[in-house]
Amino acid sequence: MRRLFAVLISALLIFGFAPVAKADVAGLTPCAESARFQQRAAAATTDQAKARFAMYSQASCGADGLPHLIVDGRLSHAGDFIIPGIAFLYIAGCIGWAGRNYLMAIRGDKDATMKEIQIDLSLAFKSTLAAATWPIAAFGALTSGKLTESDDKITVSPR
Repeated sequence: MRRLFAVLISALLIFGFAPVAKADVAGLTPCAESARFQQRAAAATTDQAKARFAMYSQASCGADGLPHLIVDGRLSHAGDFIIPGIAFLYIAGCIGWAGRNYLMAIRGDKDATMKEIQIDLSLAFKSTLAAATWPIAAFGALTSGKLTESDDKITVSPR
């Protein structure tokens, strides 16, 4: 009996008789069709607020009339999360790579500690401009071995 039950459950899962849950039908409606969103949009007084509601009318709203982000990997919602996420990662990497270049440039100076406190603006500006192409530079440093340290130089403490 247990085997039969296990086979039946496995067959149900394999053949996919469970309905697919999508965010568009899980209580979210287009904001342009949401009554609560329309109430909020009608209460907008400034041109900036009206433009914002016009832009949000293309999003999906919940029962509260507020736009919701759909983060499920579909490319139809790429502008909601994927593009800003990639932009954030690029900017964060650019800042990190600029700092790395700056610290590597001042490493050999006699007043390196002071240059960490009082930043050399011309050198920092050069490092920031050079960091614009950080993904290419990081890939080049990774493939050449400059980004990582060899295993024999890493100490492991005994436990």
